[in-house]
Amino acid sequence: MDNKIKEKLKDIEALFLENHPKGFEDEEILAIAKKFKPEKFEQEVHELFKEENFSQPEIVCENFSKIISKSPLISLFEKPKLRDAIKSMGMYQKDMFSIALHDLLYGNKKDGFETLVEILAEYKLAKWSIITLIPYYLRRKKEYFIKPTTTKSILKYFEIENIIYKPRPSYQFYKDYKKFLNELKKQTDKSLCKENAQFTGFMMLAFRMDMDSNK
Repeated sequence: MDNKIKEKLKDIEALFLENHPKGFEDEEILAIAKKFKPEKFEQEVHELFKEENFSQPEIVCENFSKIISKSPLISLFEKPKLRDAIKSMGMYQKDMFSIALHDLLYGNKKDGFETLVEILAEYKLAKWSIITLIPYYLRRKKEYFIKPTTTKSILKYFEIENIIYKPRPSYQFYKDYKKFLNELKKQTDKSLCKENAQFTGFMMLAFRMDMDSNK
């Protein structure tokens, strides 16, 4: 990682900690974080998407729809569309969806990711948020929830030109972006990256603070 990126990271880290010296233990930040209930969703996803549950594709698909519908990370506009899409699928499609999700979580991630994109694209629902939600909840310290506005802001701030965001999800982008974020995490105060949504959230909050201070 070059020095320019490190310097830009240290700038927003200092700004964030200046405003919130306790980091994510700050009362204001805790109040925001509680609304998203990450621990609750993590526990539920671990239960609903245990590997042995994938012998019942219909239930896996229903559970996928259930978590998408309940999650505060997904826009209200997408929730009914996803629910209707899952309901309209025949058994063959549900089998394919379940196999792809199993691959994404427990097997060949690239194949699983790309197959889910293909299936959801038929319903115009191949969205970054929908594809990455369950993997993030299952492994909050390892996988990333990709929110387009956050992702574009991070790449723009650090002036990253070799990782190009596109609206249609691709495994190659996810892999490259994840590698970049993991490199950033190594250079970040540990109190700001105990889990991955917290880490990207800290950057977005710092960007807003920076904008406010420059008004």
